[in-house]
Amino acid sequence: MSHIRLRRAARGAVAAFCLLWAVSFTASAQVSIGVGVALPGVRIGINIPAYPQLAPIPGYPVYYAPDADANLFFYNGMYWAFADNAWYSSSWYNGPWYMVPPEEVPVFILRVPVRFYRRPPMFFRGWNRYAAPRWGEHWGPRWERRRPGWDRWNHRDVPPRAPLPQYQRQYPPARYPGPQEQRNLQNRYYHYRQEGRPGWQQQHQRNMPPHGNMPPQRNMPPQRNMPPQRNEHNMQQRGERDRHRGEHPPR
Repeated sequence: MSHIRLRRAARGAVAAFCLLWAVSFTASAQVSIGVGVALPGVRIGINIPAYPQLAPIPGYPVYYAPDADANLFFYNGMYWAFADNAWYSSSWYNGPWYMVPPEEVPVFILRVPVRFYRRPPMFFRGWNRYAAPRWGEHWGPRWERRRPGWDRWNHRDVPPRAPLPQYQRQYPPARYPGPQEQRNLQNRYYHYRQEGRPGWQQQHQRNMPPHGNMPPQRNMPPQRNMPPQRNEHNMQQRGERDRHRGEHPPR
C-alpha cells in the first residue's frame, strides 16, 4: 500500500507542476503579446524600425506593408492593423492605435485578399489566398446582417488611393513624436480630405478614447450661426406688412 500511495503522490505532484507551468506560460504569453490591446491609444506589439515601405494592392484603394512583420495597411489617410483578432487604426505608422469595432471597419479594408496579410491568423488557413477573408464566417450572422454586401462591388469603379504621408519618413522611432506633436505635424504636412470619416475616426485624429455611441457634438451647427426663431418670425411679419402696404398705399 505504501508503494501505491507513493506513486499516487508522485503523479499528483507531476500533474500539479504541469498545471502550474501551463498557467504561468499562458500568463507570460498574455503579458508579452497582449499588453494594453483592449485599451484605446496604446501600442499593440507593432514596432516598425522605420517608416514602412507601402506598396499598392492592385485593384484596391489600399496599400500594404510587404516588409513588415505585421498585417499593416494604409487606406483613406489612415493606417490599419489586424492583430490579436481585432482591427486597429492610427494616423501614424507606429501608433498609438485605437480599436475599431468589426461593424465599423471600412469595406475596402475587409476586402483585401488573404495573400496580403503578412501574419495571417490561424483561422485563415484553407481560405482562398486571392479572395477576401471570410469575415462573415468568422464574426457570425449578426455581423453579416449589419454589413450586407461588403464583399460585392464594381471592380471597375474603385476610389483613388489616398496619398501616402511621406513626411513621416523624417520621424524614425528615435524621434517618434507624441500625440500632440503628431496632430500638429499632420495638420501642417498632410492635407488629404478623408472621405466618410465616422465619429470614431475623428476621435482617433484627436487621440482621444472612444465615447461609445454618443453622437459627436461637432456635427451640429454652432449655435451662434443659427438665427433665433423669434427674429425670423419678426422678419416674416415685417415682410407681410410691407407687402400689404405696397398693395394698399395710404390715402
